[in-house]
Amino acid sequence: MIKNKKINFQGTIISVQPRIRLTRSFDQSSHTYLGFLLRIKGEIVGEEREFTVGIGKATQEKHKFKYHDIIKGKCLSVKNPNLEPVEYYKVSGLETINTSSEQEEPPPWIDNPPTLEEYREREHRRLSKRTYNSKCIPCIWGCCMAVEMIIDQWNPRNKQFRTETFCYGPKSCEFYKSGPNRKVPGRKGMVWEEPDWVDEENTAHRGLNE
Repeated sequence: MIKNKKINFQGTIISVQPRIRLTRSFDQSSHTYLGFLLRIKGEIVGEEREFTVGIGKATQEKHKFKYHDIIKGKCLSVKNPNLEPVEYYKVSGLETINTSSEQEEPPPWIDNPPTLEEYREREHRRLSKRTYNSKCIPCIWGCCMAVEMIIDQWNPRNKQFRTETFCYGPKSCEFYKSGPNRKVPGRKGMVWEEPDWVDEENTAHRGLNE
């Protein structure tokens, strides 16, 4: 494959979720809101499979992609997979082949996703990776973030990377399982374990069904 040559893709959207990078430095954290993640079941590089494509905020506002829309376009492979929750990005030539009107009783929630500003305002709770993979892939409130961990703030080049799953959805969701507390490595072998009150405090402004 020629480097930087755009790749054709086509398929059915099976998930529209926020595309976010989480940066951790021991007990501190911050978010970078990159846009939206489209999980697609279709064809890319001549292969039929599931794959993920990242689009920007403005692109989602324009096309209003949702569950089971059929689309096609061109994209590039992600340059640094550690910093992205998607495989492909820098999308162009997007076309909607078919718009879905499919609806079903939640959970999961498969209607139009909210804006990035609404996700930011709602805040999230940690979500079991197993539950995410088995129940929450189609849901607009699920999120798999690329996580960049700065191990030593005095030597910011010392980093580790992983993914973490989160839920922005209603606290009453019957599928929700928090999973184990997240542990963050630090200097000289220290480890910080994120306590439960972090999620409770972050979502305290929301009611049970919000």
